[in-house]
Amino acid sequence: MTTTGKGSRTGKSSGRGQRDLRVRVKTAKGRKLSSKLWLERQLNDPYVARAKREGYRGRAAFKILELDDKYGFLKPGARVVDLGCAPGGWCQVAVARVNALGEKSGKPRGTVLGVDLQEVDPIAGAEIHQLDFLEDGADDKVKAWLGGRADVVMSDMAAASSGHKGTDHLRIVALVEAAAQLAFDVLEPGGTFVAKVLSGGAETEMQAILKRNFEKVANVKPPASRSDSSEKFVVATGFRGRSDDDGDTTDDTA
Repeated sequence: MTTTGKGSRTGKSSGRGQRDLRVRVKTAKGRKLSSKLWLERQLNDPYVARAKREGYRGRAAFKILELDDKYGFLKPGARVVDLGCAPGGWCQVAVARVNALGEKSGKPRGTVLGVDLQEVDPIAGAEIHQLDFLEDGADDKVKAWLGGRADVVMSDMAAASSGHKGTDHLRIVALVEAAAQLAFDVLEPGGTFVAKVLSGGAETEMQAILKRNFEKVANVKPPASRSDSSEKFVVATGFRGRSDDDGDTTDDTA
């Protein structure tokens, strides 16, 4: 790896000679161009460096931090479900903000529950379970682990990339719709649903479903999302309870 840039011959800064400290990755035998560009982007991403400094498991932690700074759904005492929680950055943020470790004196203590298809390394203050949230009875398991209903259901999940933009968009919309259906089953009235989506046009029906079930639905691209990414996040607040149009409404509060 090298840093490139032009300076004056004497090593002093000149009007045109400010050094470009961007890290360039040399081409290695067997390394694809896409891998080279990805590595180069990672090495020059300020959020990646900041995540390492602050102990987060990935740059995605700053996306939920920025969303919560704007909408304030991770309150002390809140019960939070993180769907597809690997590697755990969102859980780390939630633990601190809902006071899951009880470190904020005089504030209610919250609960953070992470679920994922794969095993996830333990996170202090969070309860992690290996679970396919699409399986029958997943909502009952989540409520049992929580000891009740959730105040927040959040998801940074993305379907495995096919390499075809349109197909990937449809897959993630389907995944978000499934996450929303689970949220309808486990959220408290007034609760919040936060999920990653990709811009592409096929999410119109999903937006309509959310608007029937929540007081407000916002679509936002937090600063931590890369400018060249089509991702955005839907933040649905003020859960009304499941609409009759979206399945059976139940009085079960277990």
